[in-house]
Amino acid sequence: QVQLVESGGGLVQPGGSLRLSCAASGSIFSINAMGWYRQAPGKQRELVAAITSGGITNYVDSVKGRFTISRDNAKNTVYLQMNNLKPEDTAVYYCNADTPADDYWGQGTQVTVSS
Repeated sequence: QVQLVESGGGLVQPGGSLRLSCAASGSIFSINAMGWYRQAPGKQRELVAAITSGGITNYVDSVKGRFTISRDNAKNTVYLQMNNLKPEDTAVYYCNADTPADDYWGQGTQVTVSS
């Protein structure tokens, strides 16, 4: 079992920045990759960014150049640095941990980009 706790969401003006954090605990040795997903009202959940245990990253096209995913293995924490935020980035952001046995999800954190 893996437990994920997210933090860092909030309200920000367009062009602003936020950093999301996701702290993992439990069977962290089994995690292959971690990622951030988001779900806006009326839309399907989509992958925003992911990072493998080896540090390989990938991003959805709409956030490339603006968002950066990183991980601190000593703290078992994954971060999502979000810069130049746009209103269309507004969503609930979920942390995900991929293991051979299952996928695990955090509780979600709201990000609202509005003036």
